[in-house]
Parts: sequence; C-alpha cells; structure tokens
Amino acid sequence: MPTLFVPLWLTLKVALFATLIAAAIGIALGWWLARRPFPGRSIVDSLLMLPMVLPPTVIGYYLIVLIGRNGVFGQYLDRWFGINLIFTWQGAVIAASVVSLPLVYKGARAAFEEVDGRFANAARTLGAGELEVFLRVSLPLAMRGIAAGVMLAFARAMGEFGATLMIAGNLPGKTQTLSIAVYEAVQAGNDSQALWLTLVISLVCIVVLVASGRLLQARH
Repeated sequence: MPTLFVPLWLTLKVALFATLIAAAIGIALGWWLARRPFPGRSIVDSLLMLPMVLPPTVIGYYLIVLIGRNGVFGQYLDRWFGINLIFTWQGAVIAASVVSLPLVYKGARAAFEEVDGRFANAARTLGAGELEVFLRVSLPLAMRGIAAGVMLAFARAMGEFGATLMIAGNLPGKTQTLSIAVYEAVQAGNDSQALWLTLVISLVCIVVLVASGRLLQARH
C-alpha cells in the first residue's frame, strides 16, 4: 500500500498546484482574448494552444531550455536565488501546469464570449471599473464553463507523463507521480502494482470527467 499512496499523494499535490497556476493564468488570458479583437490575436491563441498538440517530450525540452540550470531563466534562478527546478516536484508542477493550461484557457475564453456584453456595459455605466466588472459580472456569469475547464485541466495534470519525466525525472517518493509509477511498474514486470495504479488514476479521472460533463450540460 505505501507504494500506492506515495505516488498518489504526490500526483494529487502536483495536479492541485498545477491546476491553480493554470487556472489563474488561463482565466486571465481567456478574459483578455474574449473581450475584443486585436492584431495578432490568432497568433496568441495558437501559441496558447500549442501544448495541446505538441508531443509532451517537446514541451519538456522547451521547459529545460527555459528553466533548466543553464536555461534562459533557470540560470538566473540558480545564480541569484539558488533555485533549481530540475528533478523536483516543483518542476513537475510547472510541467503539468503548462500542459493543462490550454484546457482552462479555452474553456474560460468560450465562457466569457458567451456572456452578454450588455451586462458589463450596464455595470460600466453605473461607474464600475474593469476589475469590478470582471469580478462581479463576467466571472460569475462564466463560472460554470470555467469550472468545467479547470476540472479537465486537473485530470490532465494528473495524467501528465512526458514533460514531467523530462523535467522532474523518476525519483520514488520525490518526483514519481502515478503515471510514471505505472511506467516503472510495467518496465519492472510488476503487473499487479501497475494494475492497481492504473485503476486508481482511471477512477479519479472518470469522476472528474463526469463532474465536468454535468457542468457543461448545466450551461445549456
């Protein structure tokens, strides 16, 4: 049982933090891109959706180039703050948040685009600022769609494998998530452990998908 609970706890922790990061960034970007057209919006949208279509190993390589010890930003994190994100659970969080970000962003943007602009205009007429309009009008009206996207992002973060393996590695008890533990169990020929791990992650993802599906149905 410890071989089950340790990667399960780590996976839940990584997925939770990754979802929070993806939600904060994805909701803000979704609201920004849904408000009005601007030159280059399609390019920005394509860049934000890239993690959905690129192989996870490619995402992992990009992250190594950016936040690795000798990376574009990683070298300064190491030199100035002594922070090294490679082979850490925090690195796994970053990898999972990047991969799951498109799900939050796309759901948030679609939800904000469905909000009737007359409500926001009425709030502005009454003297509300843009932040107040966002918090008290746009966000509550789009919440169901956003929540569905966030739950899908959580499920995606739980199942992340390729980018996490490249950034965080496979360190039991430190960076070994459920998906990586399944891979290791299969490679070691431990079919019973692989089966239990697979059933656990499948059950959690099914629950999340059912809940997000009900939220989407409730929008219509």
